[in-house]
Amino acid sequence: MNGIEWWLIVSIAFAGSFGHCIGMCGGFIVAYSSTKIDASMSRAAQLIRHGAYNLGRVSSYVVLGMLFGALGALLSFTMEMHGALFIFAGAVMVVTALGMFGVSSLIHALERGFSSNSLFKALFSRLIKSKSVGSFFALGVMNGFFPCGFVFFFAAKAAASASVIDGGLIMAAFGLATVPTLLALGQSVSFFKEIAFRQTMNRIAASAILIYGLYSIYYGLAYFFDLPL
Repeated sequence: MNGIEWWLIVSIAFAGSFGHCIGMCGGFIVAYSSTKIDASMSRAAQLIRHGAYNLGRVSSYVVLGMLFGALGALLSFTMEMHGALFIFAGAVMVVTALGMFGVSSLIHALERGFSSNSLFKALFSRLIKSKSVGSFFALGVMNGFFPCGFVFFFAAKAAASASVIDGGLIMAAFGLATVPTLLALGQSVSFFKEIAFRQTMNRIAASAILIYGLYSIYYGLAYFFDLPL
């Protein structure tokens, strides 16, 4: 990948963090901020706990990126398979964008199905009651594996890279770009109550993902047809 692609990935992640990530991860953050963090805690102590949560979340993303990168490498042993991988990844990106626009309910159905799982509920209930720093990290790890349309986009990009290293770096870049917004959310929940702003940022991210997805499909088709690149 070139520098422009890295810049684009970070930009999409940062813009989406104001909209989609607050909607998806906000529940986790509000829950643990109101239950696990005491008002008597110093700012430094609170920051350590928010940092542990985000470290756990980003760690999960890196693991997912490496797994999807490895999967992409296994599935792209021929030029045709590599093209098919780009087409599939692009299709996932398009579906993700449509879900963020509210056109498709497929992604939301997957998200709701996971959150209603009894194992997820039991683990969340156990972690939310603990106030140890480790429990914040564990909660972040669990949040990182939570099915999310935004994660699907970056996982698809990681798979298309067909590289364990690039896959992990892509997901790391995604996770780190969302940290400032979610860290600020934990420190000041009221700052992000402006719905119009969040919706605008979500649309910007969704538009970029849609364009990226369509380009990936086109790029994949170029492996089969004589298309200009």
